[in-house]
Amino acid sequence: MSPRRPERRSEEAAKAVIQAARELCQEVGYAKLSIEGIAARAGVGKNTIYRWWPSKGAVLLDGLLELWGEAAPFPDTGDAVADFKTQMKAAVGAFSSELGQHYRALLGEVQHDGVLAEALQERLLRPMMARATDRIELAKRQGQIRGDLDAELAIELLYGPIYHRWLLSQRAPEPARIEAMVDSVFTGMTPRPDL
Repeated sequence: MSPRRPERRSEEAAKAVIQAARELCQEVGYAKLSIEGIAARAGVGKNTIYRWWPSKGAVLLDGLLELWGEAAPFPDTGDAVADFKTQMKAAVGAFSSELGQHYRALLGEVQHDGVLAEALQERLLRPMMARATDRIELAKRQGQIRGDLDAELAIELLYGPIYHRWLLSQRAPEPARIEAMVDSVFTGMTPRPDL
């Protein structure tokens, strides 16, 4: 979990640090990103950054969270299939942007940094999972999908192929492919009159 920010922390300096981390990650890549470089670009001392963040990954996570909040909202139009298609296309679009580069870097980093892994889970992944679970549960109540469906399994079936393709082949699925994935998964989740 990321440490709490001190009360006296300058929001201007914090914004400068986050912006510098995002810019440098774009310019030099995550592997070459350093606290020294971030500090120089932001016009602050290294010690200032370390007081606020334990690592470059933690700085980038804050930058990712700023971007993600706007990148992939979860709609509720009353049509679960349409809502998941819309949200998944927005997420894939985000993967193809600056956000995606930062997210991919963090997913690699969390394999070696347990503190960052927990912060990513707590601040990004669990809230995203909760929103998707809420949408699945609403679809169950509305009779759009089977009531006995395991929501976590449904979400893994929906989002797993996107992550697989994006992380292993470094390309996101096209919009038509996302539509086909959602349609296929929801076909298996719809109520069946014979059961």
